[in-house]
Amino acid sequence: MKRRVLLSALLGLLGVIAVGLLIPENAVIPVEGASARDWNPKSFWYEPWGVSGVHKGIDIFAPQGKKVIAATPGVVIYRGELGQGGNVVAVLGPKWRIHYYAHLSSYGNEPLFVSSGSQVGAVGTSGNAAGKQPHLHYTVFSLVPLPWRYSTETQGWRKMFYLDPGAMLKNGA
Repeated sequence: MKRRVLLSALLGLLGVIAVGLLIPENAVIPVEGASARDWNPKSFWYEPWGVSGVHKGIDIFAPQGKKVIAATPGVVIYRGELGQGGNVVAVLGPKWRIHYYAHLSSYGNEPLFVSSGSQVGAVGTSGNAAGKQPHLHYTVFSLVPLPWRYSTETQGWRKMFYLDPGAMLKNGA
């Protein structure tokens, strides 16, 4: 009996994981009115980059206060302040990927579930972006390791988890 319950729980967990991997992302640029011209496509995994050593996202430049929108549907798992990122929102989206929005001037009390294109905050200069041009730092982190992305670059083992958001947005995820 215990074995059957354990097997059922394991199959249920695998089913949930599979469903999460099968949901399409169809990512949109997370700053209202922005285009691919608003970030440097070579900034992902650029080094040297401050304390973190390697830049694990892209910076989308826009006027202070411009709407930051959810790139994909998902569940808000964090909103608050995080050191270098300043005011941040993290959303768990399709394919078990965390979409991290940082340097926000503000974030709202958006619902637990967000749809693609719904506002999650506003472009700003919080955290280590203080004194710099307003922008959104956007990172996509996979909870499921992608071992084929491993490289011998600086912190290359981390490439198994970080995806190039610019490439995702350009290719329509």
